[in-house]
Amino acid sequence: MQQHHNTDSWVFKFARFVRHVGTLRASFLFVFVALFFTLVGSYVLRMQITGEVQPIDFITAVILTLLSAPWVLFFFSELVKQLEQSRSNLSEVVNQLERLREEDVLLNRELQNNIHQLNYEAEQRKDAQRELEELYTDLEAEIKERSEKEQQAQRLSMLLRSIIDASPDLIYYRNEQGQFAGCNRIAEQVTGKKEADLLGLTPHHVFDEDVAGDIVASDQEVLESNVSITEERWLRFADGQRRLFEMRKVPFYDNEGNRLGLLAFGRDITKRKDAEVALEQASRDKTAFIATISHELRTPLNGIVGLSRMLRDTEMSKEQAGWVNTIYTSAVTLGIIFNDIIDLDKLGRDRLELKKESVELEMFFKELNSVIGLLTSEKGLDYNTQYAGQLPQYIEADATRLRQVLWNILYNAVKFTQRGQVSFSVDKIKNEDGLPVLQFKVTDSGIGIPEEELNKIFAMYYQVKTNQSHAATGTGIGLAICQKMVQLMGGQIKVSSTLGQGSEFVIEIPLVVVNTPKQKAELLVHDLNILLVEDIELNVLVARAVLEKMGHRVSVAMTGTEAINKAREQTFDLILLDIQLPDMTGFDVASVLHQESLVEQTPIVALTANVIKTRQEYLDNGMDDVIAKPIKVSRMTEVMNQLLAPEDPAPKETTTTQNDAAQDESGLDTVNLTMLVDTIGAQMLLTSVEMFQQKMPDYLAILESNLTAKQQKSVCEEAHKIKGAASSIGLSHVRKVANLMQQEDHPAWWENVYDWLDELKQALEHDLPKLIDWLHARIESGS
Repeated sequence: MQQHHNTDSWVFKFARFVRHVGTLRASFLFVFVALFFTLVGSYVLRMQITGEVQPIDFITAVILTLLSAPWVLFFFSELVKQLEQSRSNLSEVVNQLERLREEDVLLNRELQNNIHQLNYEAEQRKDAQRELEELYTDLEAEIKERSEKEQQAQRLSMLLRSIIDASPDLIYYRNEQGQFAGCNRIAEQVTGKKEADLLGLTPHHVFDEDVAGDIVASDQEVLESNVSITEERWLRFADGQRRLFEMRKVPFYDNEGNRLGLLAFGRDITKRKDAEVALEQASRDKTAFIATISHELRTPLNGIVGLSRMLRDTEMSKEQAGWVNTIYTSAVTLGIIFNDIIDLDKLGRDRLELKKESVELEMFFKELNSVIGLLTSEKGLDYNTQYAGQLPQYIEADATRLRQVLWNILYNAVKFTQRGQVSFSVDKIKNEDGLPVLQFKVTDSGIGIPEEELNKIFAMYYQVKTNQSHAATGTGIGLAICQKMVQLMGGQIKVSSTLGQGSEFVIEIPLVVVNTPKQKAELLVHDLNILLVEDIELNVLVARAVLEKMGHRVSVAMTGTEAINKAREQTFDLILLDIQLPDMTGFDVASVLHQESLVEQTPIVALTANVIKTRQEYLDNGMDDVIAKPIKVSRMTEVMNQLLAPEDPAPKETTTTQNDAAQDESGLDTVNLTMLVDTIGAQMLLTSVEMFQQKMPDYLAILESNLTAKQQKSVCEEAHKIKGAASSIGLSHVRKVANLMQQEDHPAWWENVYDWLDELKQALEHDLPKLIDWLHARIESGS
């Protein structure tokens, strides 16, 4: 290849030389060269052959050369042309080959790139295929997992649904539009609709309008505030049964925090409510029992206190005076103990009230000392008292409650002191806040209280545990009540004691100084004509003696009927009316007197040993004031002056009862009934009465359920219905009681409504058969 390359180079060089010098010149040059070589060759050959050179030899050589040279030159010229043409062609081919080679290199490079790209894409496709296969595998696993989860969720959903349906609680949920989106079995029972039927409905489609309105309002409150609420709601089942539910309503959200609506859970607390009502009824029964005991026990007690007080004002021997003082102190002690029992009941019902008035402090102090002095003298104890000189003359306080507290403390001091002394002092100091307080201090030298017992003695029914022979006796309620009373007054009780040496009790109450004394005990009215209505002869004896000693004339009625008849016969200046009478209550007597307008100018004052009720309750039942037994001259004077004194007449509160028709003692409005019989006939009226008789159990059931639910407005509405129905058929007593129950603004409505309900039931049970018998008699008589 290298040699061929060199030859090609020599040939091409010769051709380029010929082309460079020109063909003619190259031809002449070639002829001269050929002649030269011919001549030289001829000479050499002749010399070798013959050894002798002849001119002919040169001439022959020149002729032969000249003859052959043109042809040789032509041949070489053509050859050179051909060679040059071949060279040119070859050069072009080489150039083309070079271009082709370059193109081939480019194509090869591009091919290599394409191959690399294809290899890369192939790898990518392999990776993608591998990822796709992995994705398919993961997808299959995820589908399998989701399928398992869906099955598990379905099982859990079924389990949850079973639990929800098995739950005794009411459960429902509503969407943002207020439509039911699901519920449980109890909700279906309440609404009387299946869950599928409830979907898309609102409470207005399911419940009564008033209940639906309340439910929607509370649900809207949950949705607007995004907070849960708890409420009690009475719901009526589809079968008419009414149950009380404690509803818990909460907003609920999806996983992304979007609110979907609200969930409501309701627990049936009807039994609990019934138990509460039963407890309240038991409390009322207890109150009624205490009220009855109050009346029964205070009746003889009032006689003892009143007569012994009157005996103390008469001339007696020293021995007789001692006996009377013992009777008096014993009766007072018993009264204080009984007051503790009454106040215990009031504290349990949050009914204990303070009646603040102007109190002459020194006189108050001396009154306590007079009774305690009798007790200490009987036991041979020294009794020391100290009354600070800088004390105000008059203070504002509840004298009765304060006396009761101090009496308990002093009585305990005397009871637990066998020898030595009891001290009682009162002073004015400043408390930790720098405010003036009245400080009572009771000190004794008795058995003392163990240190570990000091923080327990004010607990209800607690008695100090001691080995002393004179251990604590009694009920254990006195100190507990004292502490509650003092706290109600805004004060405090402190105690310190040393076992075997004695105790010291300190009572501090806020000091409120007043400049005006309590209303003067001077009687401003005289020679009053008074009707005393009292069924206990002993009480009549004491009250009559007090009133006549005050200079008044007294007429006595032992029953309510007798009192009404006496009031019809003559006009009295004042009526003192006992509440518990043999034939009716004092409230009933007052009601009749007001209905018949017999007391338009005559005040009625209740006389009662029942200290359970408040003064306002007596005023609400037609009384102008109330006096607690035993009758005290000071209280009687105060009431007479307030109600009857012309110098300062007190505005009188009277309760006017509508008198739409005459009412006989049977509870029937016979005048209105007679008019109805004459108008529509007895048979038609009897039909209305029988319809009333059929409807009344439902009316009473609704009223009682609303009363249990503490829905005062609904109770009043039902009572109004009963009143209207009773009025239309002449049941005047039922109408009267229902009228009381419908008065929502009655100040003692809740305290009396249960008694009214009992009275309403009794009136229906008693009067309705009488009305039916009366109508049957009218039908039989043909009128």
